[in-house]
Amino acid sequence: MPTRLDALVAEIAACRACPLPHEPRPVVRVHPDARILIAGQAPGRLVHETGLPWNDPSGDRLRAWMGLDRDTFYEPRNVAVAAMGFCYPGTVNGADLPPRKECAPLWRARLLPLLTGVRLTLLVGGYAQKWHLGKGAKSTLRDTVRAWADYGPDAIPLPHPSWRNSGWLKRNPWFEAELVPVLRARVREVLEN
Repeated sequence: MPTRLDALVAEIAACRACPLPHEPRPVVRVHPDARILIAGQAPGRLVHETGLPWNDPSGDRLRAWMGLDRDTFYEPRNVAVAAMGFCYPGTVNGADLPPRKECAPLWRARLLPLLTGVRLTLLVGGYAQKWHLGKGAKSTLRDTVRAWADYGPDAIPLPHPSWRNSGWLKRNPWFEAELVPVLRARVREVLEN
């Protein structure tokens, strides 16, 4: 018998609310018992093509930051993925467009309460940080990520793991030196307990 979550995921899969330059293919991967929620921005082109979230080089980097292999990451009871936009928004000059503004208000308030097992939310990128942290988000992504300890053990802000952010990572070596070890330890703790 389908659950409320199953029914909502089916609604999301059928969503055509946003005008897109291609056929919509909402990508969301959730389970009520998932312990970690990744709130990213929106699927990229490769994820749009495969329908599997974080199935691209950005996902490889994110899994490395988390200290997880693909099998552990894609185990539904471990990690849920619900980005700020469920569909690939397209590109301009080779860069992905931001998530569509219609998506988060349409779905997040209905979806997140059904993910009752979540103990850690990873806020990947500025859009997710502003949505989830509200006034608690700092004026820049760098400052929000730098203030990670202010958000408690249940939310960790991260930069987007895209290759486009390699320069940001070089300018902010504290991220990999200080925050990534904490992230890995927290991920391990959440998945083991």
